[in-house]
This record gives sequence, C-alpha cells and structure tokens, in this order.
Amino acid sequence: MRLTFLGGVGTVTGSKTLLELGRRRFLVDCGLFQGFKQLRLRNWERLPIEARSIDAVVLTHAHLDHSGYLPLLVKNGFARKIHATPGTRDLCAILLPDSGHLQELDADYANRHGFSKHHPALPLYTRADAVRALGNFETTPFGRARELGGGATLRFHRAGHIVGAAHVAIDGRGRRIVFSGDIGRPKDPVMRPPSAIEHADALVVEATYGDRRHPATDPEEALGDIVRRTAKRGGSVVIPAFAVGRSQSLLYHLWRLKTGRKIPDLPIFLDSPMAIEASALLAKHSADRRLGAAEWRAVCAVARATPSVEESKAIETNRVPSIVV
Repeated sequence: MRLTFLGGVGTVTGSKTLLELGRRRFLVDCGLFQGFKQLRLRNWERLPIEARSIDAVVLTHAHLDHSGYLPLLVKNGFARKIHATPGTRDLCAILLPDSGHLQELDADYANRHGFSKHHPALPLYTRADAVRALGNFETTPFGRARELGGGATLRFHRAGHIVGAAHVAIDGRGRRIVFSGDIGRPKDPVMRPPSAIEHADALVVEATYGDRRHPATDPEEALGDIVRRTAKRGGSVVIPAFAVGRSQSLLYHLWRLKTGRKIPDLPIFLDSPMAIEASALLAKHSADRRLGAAEWRAVCAVARATPSVEESKAIETNRVPSIVV
C-alpha cells in the first residue's frame, strides 16, 4: 500500500488521499479547498494524477471539504464508482448541486462587476456537473463488505459526525488501513457515537483539534444565558450556524431549553433551506441519531422553517424578541 496526500495536509480543507494497492488507485475523499483565496485557488490546479486513472472514490462523509471536488473530478474524466453510505449519498444530493449553483453565481457576479482577470469568468463547475456526478454513487450500509477490485475490500463504520459519516476501512493483501474522516463526539446528544475500530495496520486520522481539549462549559447553559439576557432587553438572538450538523444540535438545545422553561417562549426560526433539508434527512436516517422519531419531530417543530426568500424576509418585520438560526 502506498499513500499520497493531495489535500487536507498543511490546511484543514481539500481532503484527498490517494491509496495505491498494486496497480489499483483509490481516492479516499475528494474535497474542495475552502477559506482564504490562496487556498480556493488550489481548486483550479490540475491534480497530479489523471482523473480517469482512478479506479474508485470512497467518501467518509458529505461535507464539501471532503466531497465538493467530485463534480470537477467527473467533469475531468472520472467515470467509475463513488462509494458512500446511503446517508452520505443523500446529503451529497443536497450539498453538491447547491455548491455548483453557488459557483455559477460567483462567476456571474464576477462578470457583471468586471473584477475577474478571466474573460469571461467561468464557474469551477455547474449545478448540472454536480447532478451528473451523483449518478456515479454506489451506496453500502455500515458494516457490510464491498469489493473494490484488485483484492481490496471496503467497510464503512459509523463515525458519529453527521448523517452518514463513516470511518473507512480498506483491506488488501493482508493489510488494513483505516481513514477516520471527521469524528463525532462520544456523548453528542443528537448523533449516535462513533464505532470503535479494533484493528488497523495503518491509521489516517483527522486531527484538526487533536492538540486541545474541548472546554468543560455546558453549551446548553451558555446558550440559555444568552437568550435570557437578550430577550430581557427586548432583543433578538441571531445564530449563524453550519446548515449540516450544527443547526440540528442548536434545535435540540433550544427545544430542551424551551420545554424546560429555562428560556422565554420566544418564536424560533430555522432560516436556511439547506438546514431544513438536512433536518429532514436526519429524520429519514433514524439509525444515525440517538433520539426516537417522536422526540426528533418535537425537536424540529420547535422552530418555524422559512424555506422561501419571502418567508426569510418576513422575519425582519417581526417586532417581538425571537431566535433566528
């Protein structure tokens, strides 16, 4: 086995790890570089390998820093299978077309305002490219073996990070290599805990926060204090949150605070179409969450969803203290 890191090293985005097993080439994760401009520009550089030479892609999870380069890989000639859990595939069906749409909007904005050195400015990939890439997905449930060819076998193990997130174990030629992906917390109140990995000959670990401990403060208590203080002075609480993962955690804590009467009975708005869709996916993939169906419905019902532009704008006319995620 030979590993080559094509991203996710020296920075926390753009995860792409090439695993070569004999003559077979497998790409574990296929993410976009995100953040500062010098990082985003790396998305436009050619990969050091031909896309068509890759035998399979394996995804740990759907976040764009692990999946967002897939439409470009397919556009550049990759025509084989993208292996993922069913939850990851469903989440990619939301995230990848949205990413393509945003790429198109960015290019259009650059052309209208004339600040790109390229004429015309083009998107990295389009929504149509993203939809096309979804046709390459092949799903495998947690724990089930999947043959990759060349004597390699894949298994997904629950990582507890977001819907569908997995540790990836690949066996070949008597050796096992495990890729952690992003790892969820053992005591997360919403998501099931990560599975234990009992054996690996090599382990590739996501370690963004590996050099520190999480603070011991209770996030629910801190959130309740902010809501109470803000509402007392007649203000509203606006919470910018990642649509996938963080928004669902916030809904859970707000539901607990509200049902426990630890915060005033304020209106709560979930003002993100993607967060609304991600919350519905967590309802569908019940094995990924700790909460039962009735409890999760109650969590989602704590907030009023505003999926349209008109509903989102209408929040501004609300004259009473409220909470907007």
